[in-house]
Amino acid sequence: MLIDELNESNYILFAIKHYENPSCMTREDFDEDMKRFKYLKRLLKRYVRGGSLRTHLIINHLIILYNVFGEAATPLLFFKMEREYWSLLKTLLLYLNKYPIGMMPSLEVDPDLEEELEKL
Repeated sequence: MLIDELNESNYILFAIKHYENPSCMTREDFDEDMKRFKYLKRLLKRYVRGGSLRTHLIINHLIILYNVFGEAATPLLFFKMEREYWSLLKTLLLYLNKYPIGMMPSLEVDPDLEEELEKL
């Protein structure tokens, strides 16, 4: 599913369809994993506003999202994030080798974040 096909009325169904977490027993477990999108947005927002970059925490959240949603995490991430964070997101996903080839080729990577990731 493409990012533009996701909307407020169908993204939850899309997420549920692609959710695979063997330790998930309740709706609350699913909701906890969905909150990771909000945590990521908060971490990226803090960085954009001049705060510290919590690279390891951001990467941990991304890895968990890909573990439970598979490749469906990519459209969910771009749907849940405002456009101002997309270049950061692209940079992080390229670093994790999770950015789809040919997806939004004109979207720039963030050079400062790229430099930080190269230090890891």
